Amino acid sequence: MAKDRKPQDGRARGGSGKPGAGGRPGAGGRTRPPVTNVVSPQRPWGLIAAAVAVVVFAAAVITYAVVQVREADEARVDSVDEIAGVQTFDYDAGQEHVTTPVQYEQSPPVGGPHDGEWADCTGTVYDVDIRHENAVHSMEHGAVWITYDPEAVSADDIATLAEAAEESGRMLSPYAGQDSPVSVQSWNHQLKVDSATDERIVQFADFMTFNAEFYPEVGASCENPQFISDPLTVDDGSRGSDAMTTDAPTTPDAGAETGTP
Repeated sequence: MAKDRKPQDGRARGGSGKPGAGGRPGAGGRTRPPVTNVVSPQRPWGLIAAAVAVVVFAAAVITYAVVQVREADEARVDSVDEIAGVQTFDYDAGQEHVTTPVQYEQSPPVGGPHDGEWADCTGTVYDVDIRHENAVHSMEHGAVWITYDPEAVSADDIATLAEAAEESGRMLSPYAGQDSPVSVQSWNHQLKVDSATDERIVQFADFMTFNAEFYPEVGASCENPQFISDPLTVDDGSRGSDAMTTDAPTTPDAGAETGTP
């Protein structure tokens, strides 16, 4: 009889006794390499979006500022001749102080004899037709006087003009019967326009207010608190000797510029 064979040492059912990788006995099957989980770094999208927003905002601000500067440069004038429609006249310095009414050649007036008291011109907005003789004295002190026909402008127009006038050296008042909706005047100069939004109003005011080349009494005051609290109108007479009449010395040649009336 044949003898039963015994399993050889080191062998197991299922092939578990086969040599493993590298010929090492007892290693069952092939050895798998270790698995490594690699996680890609996350981008900080929130910070990137915030940075982009800041850059865009900064660019918009810079662009706006550049546009504003360019517009301001385009609107700025360096000579009264650059303002279309300005008329010039020839009233010498040293005009007489009077207490009686004056029949002025221009309406509104731009120079000539005037009352010894000046109307306050510290950015003052009057709602009455102020006495013309007092307003002329203010222009002798370097003021720009903005007037409007109350029958030809709206409340919004008056608000726009008030905004242009609210600066030291300027004043605003109604002027009944003038031949244009809006008129702007300084000593020896005048501009008449049809609209309160006409950009020439601000150009004129910016260039002529306290412009020492064009008015006689450089350094004279525009302040008169009494006139603010109790303004004289076209229906009033002069306050005469009770008024404040102390002026700065006149500059003889200032404001005497010949032009086309």
